[in-house]
Amino acid sequence: MDKRLTPAAAGLLTIPPMLWAGNAVVGRMLAPMVSPMTLNLLRWSLAALILLPLAAQVLRPGSDLWKQWRWFAWTSLFSIGGYNALLYLALNTSTPINVTLVGASTPVWMLLIGRIFFATTISPRQIGGALLSIAGVALVLSRGNWETLRALRLVVGDIYILLASMAWAYYSWLIAKPHPETAALRSNWAAALLGQICFGLLWSSAFSAAEWVWTPAHIDWSPTLALALAFIAIGPAVIAYATWGAGVARAGPAVAGFFINLTPLFTALLSSAFLGEVPHLYHGIAFVLIVAGIALSSRR
Repeated sequence: MDKRLTPAAAGLLTIPPMLWAGNAVVGRMLAPMVSPMTLNLLRWSLAALILLPLAAQVLRPGSDLWKQWRWFAWTSLFSIGGYNALLYLALNTSTPINVTLVGASTPVWMLLIGRIFFATTISPRQIGGALLSIAGVALVLSRGNWETLRALRLVVGDIYILLASMAWAYYSWLIAKPHPETAALRSNWAAALLGQICFGLLWSSAFSAAEWVWTPAHIDWSPTLALALAFIAIGPAVIAYATWGAGVARAGPAVAGFFINLTPLFTALLSSAFLGEVPHLYHGIAFVLIVAGIALSSRR
């Protein structure tokens, strides 16, 4: 099927960056209250409870979910289990603005992963766009001082979000080119998402258990934590994943990746409003470079 950016696809792909910006800001606020792996497990456990009344049939014996469990286990590792855990780890040491700006390199990883693992072609124009986007990411990593690149010492959170960006790019290609036998299940967005969450909870539980064994993990229950969990479970989890999957199916991963670059803009606005983290000039320059790079690379 021909992949193209229609108004409907654009609308679907604009919703996730707005919600993910809120996820980054709320995740930063919750960092002192709950350990990152535990936060991820709580978030997706609540999301599973929300989806259960809509798609409980997918968990019954004989469901297509169990017939294609390998595909769902693999996609959930790179999304629910891996990407989200790395995101919350990043927010422990980096700001939401930095995390989302570095995460805006995801479209570049989509091009590279598409070429390496899915046999797509990369044009010279796409290479030029990738270089512009990488320059924007480098500007964030250097905190606006290019001289620091000579002896660059990455903040731990920046490394985590780079790994998360690679995981999300691979996940987007997986859902764009899924196993043919999962078509019937994927026609029901709630069932498809609950299937991913089902296996994602296994990964998240394992990571959370390791966190409690090997790190000073903690959780401080409060009304604020409960409200924040409700938001990140309903918005950035259920709604954002459903609209992202639908948008990628219509526009394709490479074009959809451009919309991830809206996340830093929304994050900067929310961080300024709720966290008092005023964006710096280099954030704006980096955002322009990243958007220009992806706009160039996505032109036909």
